[in-house]
Amino acid sequence: MAAGTALDAAEVQALLDAARAARGRAHAPYSRFQVGAAVLDEQGRIHAGCNVENAAYPQGLCAEAGALAAMVLAGGRQARALAVVGPGPGWTTPCGGCRQKLREFAADDVPVLIADGQGVQARFTLGELLPHAFGPDHLGPG
Repeated sequence: MAAGTALDAAEVQALLDAARAARGRAHAPYSRFQVGAAVLDEQGRIHAGCNVENAAYPQGLCAEAGALAAMVLAGGRQARALAVVGPGPGWTTPCGGCRQKLREFAADDVPVLIADGQGVQARFTLGELLPHAFGPDHLGPG
């Protein structure tokens, strides 16, 4: 899996813009907790997703999972960075399931930006959010 790379200011802004726009499209009629996410792939393309709630609560979809699905649909296979935008004031970090989903496509050093409407509130690597993760490299050739 390719290592994460440092992001330049334009990439950070593009990720934040895409995640904010996606957040505005979220379907969160029950919690009113709208989240947007954006993934930068190995080709420099950005893919966004939003949370989609469902009346049968466990059937909802997280923004990060939607962004990863959009990346895969477009032919991306490696995430170079992720931005998550929530309502604030607290940090909206990826849930445990989304951290594991991200690990399928990202190395430990991939940056994860946590933001609200004002800007980046925290920066982590995937390895910091999901230490000692189980990933594709643990499985032998298929």
